Amino acid sequence: MTTSPPDPAVHVRDLRKAYAVHEKEPGFMGSLRSFVSRKTRQVEAVRGVSFDLHPGEVVGFLGPNGAGKTTTLKMLSGLLHPSGGEARVAGFEPRRREAAFLRQITLVMGQKQQLIWDLPALDSFLVNQAIYEIPDDQYRATMREFTDVLGLDGILKKQVRKLSLGERMKCELAAALLHRPKVLFLDEPTIGLDVNMQESVRAFVRDYNERYDATVILTSHYMADVTALARRILVIDQGALVFDGDLGSLAGQAGAGKTIRLQLRSAVTAQALAGYGQDVSVDGLSAQLRVPRAEVSERAARLLADLDVADLTVEDPSIEAIMADLFGHRAPPAPALERV
Repeated sequence: MTTSPPDPAVHVRDLRKAYAVHEKEPGFMGSLRSFVSRKTRQVEAVRGVSFDLHPGEVVGFLGPNGAGKTTTLKMLSGLLHPSGGEARVAGFEPRRREAAFLRQITLVMGQKQQLIWDLPALDSFLVNQAIYEIPDDQYRATMREFTDVLGLDGILKKQVRKLSLGERMKCELAAALLHRPKVLFLDEPTIGLDVNMQESVRAFVRDYNERYDATVILTSHYMADVTALARRILVIDQGALVFDGDLGSLAGQAGAGKTIRLQLRSAVTAQALAGYGQDVSVDGLSAQLRVPRAEVSERAARLLADLDVADLTVEDPSIEAIMADLFGHRAPPAPALERV
């Protein structure tokens, strides 16, 4: 007997968010005209976004600045009401902000904090325990687990304002996940952290996802976060979803090509390699260049035939190169409609 698939943890259909932005001409006369006849510009921050996320899925949510990523996460967490469309998270309608819904989700924003600045982090944890009505035995078990995984020993009783950025971010994560939510919205959780701390945060999120089968939507400008945690990628641009798939498919759609790395027995110049590909760089006997995906075999064969090559490797493009290829040379967005 076949069983039906589980309901999606996050269900989004034709989700939209528009803002009426007031525009005023400069100067005193502009203020007077604005007072008599107010001019607004309609801005669509999110335009008809649709996707489903399965329980336990980790998804990277990417796009350039101003694409609509944070606006989407705020609608899914209930902080913003959509202008249109449908959203359900953990079976709830986010805009209603029901207590049972809030116990199922969390939103972590790397540039915002929920900890009380002048008190120890432990006091904020106790406040969250009371807010979410976490039983004492569950609270103690979760604190032991988080202290061990995040290395919180020695910092929980220090004032938050005296913690380093990395220590504060670890405490922020612990506070946000203390109630064991099933859906995590992580908006730039590693921003400003050093490389070692970024890896600690990734390891913690990976462990939490595996331990509690939590669904995770992750936005980040550190592409190592996405490649380390997410198998599926959503790309939003100018408010619209333009890609939904794995990283390899995204690379193919972007046309970013592949990188050929060479180890040579005799030196060559970048000019000599210019006819074989783009973005050529040479460092002593090492060189690399980018070639079209469809022409990798032909270009590699030419390099091996023409040059004294000791070793040759072919690599997929970095996610930074893919994003640059997708968004680096796009046309500016069309102006929004004006209403007077």
